[in-house]
Amino acid sequence: MARSPASPPPKTISLRPARGFDWTNFAVRAVSGAVLASGALSAVWVFGFHAPMWRAPFLVLIAVGGVLLSFEWAAMATPAASVRAAIVTSLAVVTVIFLAFIGRYLEAWLAIALGAALTALIVGAVGSRAIDAAYGVLYIAPACLVFVWLIETPQGPGWTLMLFATTWSADIGAFMVGNLLKGPKLWPRFSPNKTWAGFIGGLIAAVAASVAVAATFMRLSLAGAGLIGLAGGLGTMAGDLWESMLKRRFGVKDSGDLIPGHGGLLDRVDGLMFAVMMFAIARLWVEYRWAH
Repeated sequence: MARSPASPPPKTISLRPARGFDWTNFAVRAVSGAVLASGALSAVWVFGFHAPMWRAPFLVLIAVGGVLLSFEWAAMATPAASVRAAIVTSLAVVTVIFLAFIGRYLEAWLAIALGAALTALIVGAVGSRAIDAAYGVLYIAPACLVFVWLIETPQGPGWTLMLFATTWSADIGAFMVGNLLKGPKLWPRFSPNKTWAGFIGGLIAAVAASVAVAATFMRLSLAGAGLIGLAGGLGTMAGDLWESMLKRRFGVKDSGDLIPGHGGLLDRVDGLMFAVMMFAIARLWVEYRWAH
């Protein structure tokens, strides 16, 4: 990503060597993760399975998440104009979510492009990192749009539960197996604590979780669910690594401090933002197969 000429160069940080297993941090991560997971699952269960007419509150939760992500991105990527960038990015993201909610998906995709351009112009007007600010819209809004679309499709709540289960299982599996077996590093330049063992363990956990949810809640072959879980697991790992690269670029350790043990909300949902795209592709493929 380029930056405007007047922008200060991004900071860089020296990554610390891989550390040993921190049981205290693990306990904090487990508790905060359980609270977040309970809220997300309750929302899907109530608004999706038992009260479809109440899906609007669930979409409000997506909008709140989009706004929080926008503020975290602005503080991390454009600290000299963080308030301006956060407001413009939030407005763009919420507009995209609303358009998706009313079924205007083409207009929603156009709003993403327009929102990114306006963000670049408004933030660039004060000599800050215009391109980095615009990328926040391109990074956050598509994931929110696809999330809305996914839950609104036939069996949408089931697909959403499978998405959550796959992503969380990939994260937990990678964390536990990586710390237990250690071994060669996956990409030490950007993330010194991730290992190949954790990568493989995360993928296995993602596949298992996807199959379990499909067998319980969905009309989907177990083989197909396994492939979707594999794709979702790969998306989760890719999203995690991508955010590590972004934090390295901007010279920060965490995207924020909203969630104890995890950092910011972006640190918690980085994999989910990529995995939801993989699930959208899988959902389209399943619809195509059903139609033919």
